[in-house]
Amino acid sequence: MRGKLYQLLIFNIMFFGVNCGLVVAANSQLKPLEVIYSEIGYTTVEEAVSKFEQHFKRDLKLPVRVPPLSFTHYFGRFNDQDGDTNDSLEIQYLNEDSPGHHYKIDIRPIGHKIPMRANDTYELRNGTKAIYTNVTNFNLLVFERDGWQYILSVDKRASDQVTAEVLVKIANSIGGLD
Repeated sequence: MRGKLYQLLIFNIMFFGVNCGLVVAANSQLKPLEVIYSEIGYTTVEEAVSKFEQHFKRDLKLPVRVPPLSFTHYFGRFNDQDGDTNDSLEIQYLNEDSPGHHYKIDIRPIGHKIPMRANDTYELRNGTKAIYTNVTNFNLLVFERDGWQYILSVDKRASDQVTAEVLVKIANSIGGLD
């Protein structure tokens, strides 16, 4: 139980801490997003995925689809903590001119998944159950595939364009399935 609470705390710090920092940075206009994100450990998506796969010594499949929003930037970060418990991959899609255009993918091994409560459930094309839920400012679709837990999240301000059904289509596009 204590380990699960710790994981949830880490998830919240990573998830909301980065987003709060963006608000300050966006308002101050002191540094471009590329600089801000590189300073907090983000790299290219390709580099982050490569480090993640090397660390866990297995391949990762990403969704082919993205939400129907415009994005100006995308970044990746492999979070390599002590041990494997809180190691994860984050991929952020942002639009510097539209703060509501924010989409994120978090991936971690199932053995260290973050438990989530469902507001609703969906079945993916491969028969996997996905849960749809929301946290403070984001709607999430959470599911497991190939030994990984995927958390697809989108800013609630874009919920009229990115519904649960859109997130399910994105989840179904992993590995080229569509």
